[in-house]
Amino acid sequence: MREVEVIIDTEEIAEFFFLELLKRGYAPLEGELDDLADITFEYLIEKCIIDEEVVDDTFIDENE
Repeated sequence: MREVEVIIDTEEIAEFFFLELLKRGYAPLEGELDDLADITFEYLIEKCIIDEEVVDDTFIDENE
């Protein structure tokens, strides 16, 4: 089996849950969505679906 690099953003997960819950008649609060996104991310790690890797978002000036 080959390895595929996937970037998972918890903010994107929260937005996905928000839209899907609205479609189903729920009105989730922002804090609840953040918790759901974090729980989902932790679940994916626990099931070895993903490995947690911290990406450094530091700005690099390529002109230097």
